[in-house]
Amino acid sequence: MIELQIPGRGIIELDYAVFDVNGTLAVDGQLIKGVEPLIAQLRGKLEVRLLTADTHGKQGEIDRRLKFTADRLKPGGHEREQKADYVRALGAHKVVAIGNGANDVEMLKVAALGIAVIGHEGATAEVITAADVVTHNIFDAIGLLLYPKRLIATLRR
Repeated sequence: MIELQIPGRGIIELDYAVFDVNGTLAVDGQLIKGVEPLIAQLRGKLEVRLLTADTHGKQGEIDRRLKFTADRLKPGGHEREQKADYVRALGAHKVVAIGNGANDVEMLKVAALGIAVIGHEGATAEVITAADVVTHNIFDAIGLLLYPKRLIATLRR
C-alpha cells in the first residue's frame, strides 16, 4: 500500500496500480526496455494490474517477461467503459491508473489518482486533461509511485 497525505486534498491510500499496456508500458507490442525491474519493484508496494486489448497480439510475450498475466478487454469496443468498470470493481478509491490513450480517459477519471504518460506514442489531449499528473514517460510515472513524496509535492494545494 502507498499512503499519500496531500495538503489541501487529504489522504489517498493506494492498493492497486492499473496500467494500460500499449503506448504506456509497450511500443508496437514490445515492452519498453528497462520497465521490467521497475514493475517488479513496484509490485512490492502495490498490486500491479495490466489491462489491454492486445492490439499488437504480443501480450503473451509481455506477460512472460513481467512474470504475470494481463487482463484482456473483451473484443467489440467500449474499451473506455470496460477500463473504467475494471477500476471501479477494484475499488476506484484505492487505484492509481496509468495510461496514454483515448480509451484510458474514463479509468483515469474514476481512479483515486490518474497518471497520463506521454511516451513514444504521445498522449491524447483528452487523457491529459483527465489525469491528475502528466509525465514524459513511463519511467517518470513509475518513479512517482516508487518515491511518493514526488506526488505529494506535485499535488499539494
